[in-house]
Amino acid sequence: MPYDPTAADTTSGTTAEEPPTLPTDRHTGCPFDPPAELTALSDQPLRRLRYADGHTGRLATGHAAARAILADRRFSSRYELLHMPVPVPGMPAELPPAPVGDITGLDAPEHTRYRRLLTGKFTVRRMRRLTERVERFTTECLDAMERSGPTADLVEALARPVPALMICELLGVPYAERERFQSQVATIFDQAADAEARGGAYAALLQYLNELVLAKRADPTDDLLSDLTTSDLTDEELAGIGGLLLAAGLDTTANMLALGTFALLSNPDQLQALRADPGCLAEQAVEELLRYLSVADPILRSALEDVEVEGRLIRAGETVTVSVQAANRDPRRFPDPDRLDIHREATGHLSFGHGAHQCLGQQLARVEMTVVFRALFARFPTLRLAVPPQEVPLREHSNIYGVISLPVTWDEE
Repeated sequence: MPYDPTAADTTSGTTAEEPPTLPTDRHTGCPFDPPAELTALSDQPLRRLRYADGHTGRLATGHAAARAILADRRFSSRYELLHMPVPVPGMPAELPPAPVGDITGLDAPEHTRYRRLLTGKFTVRRMRRLTERVERFTTECLDAMERSGPTADLVEALARPVPALMICELLGVPYAERERFQSQVATIFDQAADAEARGGAYAALLQYLNELVLAKRADPTDDLLSDLTTSDLTDEELAGIGGLLLAAGLDTTANMLALGTFALLSNPDQLQALRADPGCLAEQAVEELLRYLSVADPILRSALEDVEVEGRLIRAGETVTVSVQAANRDPRRFPDPDRLDIHREATGHLSFGHGAHQCLGQQLARVEMTVVFRALFARFPTLRLAVPPQEVPLREHSNIYGVISLPVTWDEE
C-alpha cells in the first residue's frame, strides 16, 4: 500500500494535522534567537514538515533526534535525493548531484575516500600548532584597528581578515586574492541571489582553483593543496575540495567572530566574566557561543529506507530537515537554553554537525575564535557597540547567519 502523508501518523497514535512550513525569520526580537515560530514547534522533537515543492518530510528540532539522524548512515546527504524546505530563487525543483570534490553532498564510499585523505590534515594537534600564527595575524589586525580608531567595523577590521589569512595560508592560496574570494563566497551563500549569479561565482572560484592546482603540481609548496597533489585525486577533484574548504573557512568562522562579539557586547555580565578570567573561560565561551548562535542551519538528509527515530517512522524517500538552532536550544539537553552562559558545559552541541559529515575544520575554527576573543577584549577593555543594537544589519538571507557589519568604538588612552 503506498504511503499517504496526509493519513494518520500511526507511530504517534494521533491524526496528522496539516504540516507546517519551515520558519526562517530570526529577526523577531532578539537577533540571536531562533524564529519564534520554530521554537513553538519544538514541543515535538520530530514532526512533519511541508517542503517548498509540496513534499511532506520531517523536521527534527530535538537534540537527541537530530544527533541520531546525523549519525545514521541510512540517511543520505546526496543532493539529488533532497527536497528544499524553503524556496530558493532559481533553484531547480530537482537538485543536481554534488559537484566534483564537494564532499558534503556524497555518501560512502565516495565520501569515505575523500574524508580519509583530508582527516589527517585537520587533526587537533596540527590545528593547535597553528595557534601561534593565528595570534600573530590577530595582533596585526588589532594593531591596524587601534591605529585607525577609535571606531571600526569589526567585520572588516578583524572578523573577516583573520580566518581569511588562516585558510589562505593553510591551502596555499595567495592572501592578496582574498577580496575576490570573499565576494564570490558571499554570492554563493546568498539565498536572495539568483541562480545565474551564484553559479557564476562558483564557476569563477573553481576556475581560479584549477589554475592554482596546476601550479601546485608543477611547483609544490608547504600547504594542504600541495600535500594532496601526491594523492590519487584528479585536478578537478582537488579544485572542488579546495573551493569547498576555502568557502567554509572564509565565511562560517568570520560570521561566528562578528556575531559572537555582538552577542557578548549585548550580554555585559558574560563579557565581564570572560574579561575577568580569559585563560579559563575563553574556550568554554567559544563552545557556548557556537551552541547559542548556531549560524549554519539547517542540515538536510534523505531516508534511504524506513527508519524509526524517537518513536516516529521516517519513510524511505522522505527528506529530514535537521534544525541545528532548535536542537542546540533543546531544554532536554541544555537547561535554560535561551540564556547565554559562558560557564555552561556546552559540549555536545551540533553546530559542526555530527557523524560522518562533521565539519573538518572545526578545530581550526575553535583556535581562531579562542585567540580572537581573548585578544580583542584584552586590547580594547572598553569596547562597545557604536550604534544601537537594533541598527546592526543582519545577514537574513544567507545560508550562514551573521551580521553584515558591526560598528564598534572604544575609549582611547
